[in-house]
Amino acid sequence: MPSHRRSWFVSLVFVLCVGLDAAPVRAETLVIAGDAWCPVNCAADAEQRGIFVELAEQIFAEAGIAVEYRVTNWARAVHETRAGKLNALIGAGVHDAPDFLFGEVPVGLSRTCFYARQGSLWRYRDVRSLADVSVGVINGYSYGEDLDSYIRRHREDSQRIQMASGDRALAINVEKVQLGRIEAALENTWVMDAYLARSGIAGALEAVGCRVPDVPIYLAFSPVLASSARHLAIFEAGVQRYRQDGRLQALLRRYGVSDPR
Repeated sequence: MPSHRRSWFVSLVFVLCVGLDAAPVRAETLVIAGDAWCPVNCAADAEQRGIFVELAEQIFAEAGIAVEYRVTNWARAVHETRAGKLNALIGAGVHDAPDFLFGEVPVGLSRTCFYARQGSLWRYRDVRSLADVSVGVINGYSYGEDLDSYIRRHREDSQRIQMASGDRALAINVEKVQLGRIEAALENTWVMDAYLARSGIAGALEAVGCRVPDVPIYLAFSPVLASSARHLAIFEAGVQRYRQDGRLQALLRRYGVSDPR
């Protein structure tokens, strides 16, 4: 090979090697999912995608980790997180998936109430008061030990329990209440208030009794992924840091809710 060509070839190899060495390392991506449960997590293309989504994006960005957010039905989100196809489940209570990895500090508290049409004479006081009414719930959700036990016992009896599934589960339950097909729908207060306001029917339903106590809700990490413990530690430290410096409270205020503590 002529000397001038050999020199050019060596220079080209050097440039290519340097270019390969300098290529950016592909960023780590964390995939989180849940069914639309706004303002906990909202539509993927919404201007405000939800409290948990924004919080996760900001905390993990500080650690150099990108967050991919997906909306799917709840049962599928639980299954795919348990199988390791997703990194974390949004807005889960411990009873939703007790085998998942949970932090010590919840992002929020789920206050769950029964919602009936305005003027309804029925009131929820305890599980015994459910004997003569039909209630709408969402497949795969946990509503606390007493109510979960009641739902399991009567889920095949549509005169007592009607189960909604899919992306429109909340809308289906609200429509059933409005049409008189069920007496009440069981739902988180943040979620129901946001849905009714967004749908232009604020005040159409009223809370007629709430479950006690409130249930802590978390970003729950997959039990089978080796990265879950590290991701949980990053998120947990971030939540505590954001609460201490006021960023968490500011985020909650933007969604019209208050700090659960």
